[in-house]
Order: sequence, then C-alpha cells, then structure tokens
Amino acid sequence: GLSGDDADAVLRTTGANRLATVDDIESEDLGQVDSIAVERYGEDELLFVSGTTQADAVTLFVRSGTEHVLDELERAVGDGVDAVIAAAETGGVVPGAGCTEIQLATAVRSAAAGIEGREQLAVEAFADALDSIPRTIAENTGMDPIDALVEVRAANEDGRGGILARAERGTVGDPVEQGVLDPATVKREVLSSATEAATMIVRIDDVITAE
Repeated sequence: GLSGDDADAVLRTTGANRLATVDDIESEDLGQVDSIAVERYGEDELLFVSGTTQADAVTLFVRSGTEHVLDELERAVGDGVDAVIAAAETGGVVPGAGCTEIQLATAVRSAAAGIEGREQLAVEAFADALDSIPRTIAENTGMDPIDALVEVRAANEDGRGGILARAERGTVGDPVEQGVLDPATVKREVLSSATEAATMIVRIDDVITAE
C-alpha cells in the first residue's frame, strides 16, 4: 500500500478526494489520469502518474550519469522554478539574455548627453557597466563580445534583441519569442543592489585591508 505522504501526493496529482469509506463516494471525488505505473530506476521503485488534467502538484524527474551533473541539473531546475514563482507572485517579467540591460544602457547614454561636467563621465560609466552583462553572456556562448554588442544594439533599435545560447555558440534573437524572461522584481533588485554597492565603494577615500 501507499504511505501517507505518497497517498497525499497521488491525491494532489490526480485531483481525487480522500474518503474514509467507498460507501460515500461521489463522481466529484474521483481523480482523472491516463496511466499509473511503477518503474524501477536503479534500486528505487517510483510511481508515475501521467496524463492528469487536475493536478495541484507535479514532479520534475531529473536524471544524470554522474552526481556532479545531477547537482548542476537540480540547481538549474530549482533556479527556474524560483524564477517562475517570483514572476507569478509579482505579475511581471522583462526580457532576459541581456536585452533589458542593453535597452537600459541605451537610455542611460541618451540621458548622459544632457549632463554637463564630470557627472557625464559617471553616467556613461554606469551605461558601460550595464553593457558588461550582455558582453559576458556573449563571451560565455562563444561569440565575439564586441561584435555581439553591436549586433544586439542594432536589434534593439527596431525591436528586441538578446544573446541566446545555442548548441555550439550564441546568437542574437528575440528573447521574448524564445521564452527567455526574468522576473521584473528580481531584475530591479539586482540592479538596485549593484548600484548601491558601487556607490558605496566610490565614496570610500581609503581602503582598509583586514589581515
């Protein structure tokens, strides 16, 4: 038989209701699935419930040939789930793949043109810092960072463009069409925290090294 935790998982997955006796069963108490099967993976027997349309819970089954790769996959899946939760709770997303940073950098440079004195240099440096995100993505995907920045900027003049990872190397494309999105609140918090940290550093006259 199923343990209490396993039974609860099946109920959530199938949409069925728990009953003390079948004498009181009604049609709305029944769950719906296409198949339920037990499969063995290594020394473990796993219960697979497939084809349900009323699931309150689902399971992501991640496998790998090595423990190291499995840890990386688990971390990536966890990050993805956290991102979806954050987006769902706040109700907003922004384009990923460096697209948002490129558009922000363009807006900052435009604003810098109307600033006089040394402050203009600081504003332009902030725009350069924003460019470092898509530049780093380009380097990590095998693209030339300078060529990639030029191409991404051109793409964002007429629409949206970001650095999208492919099997062998990166390419410039629309991140929204490819489903590459970031939660708006997370992006805002990251940029705000980085800006505050940089502001604190540039205000320091001396650096004290702790042994």
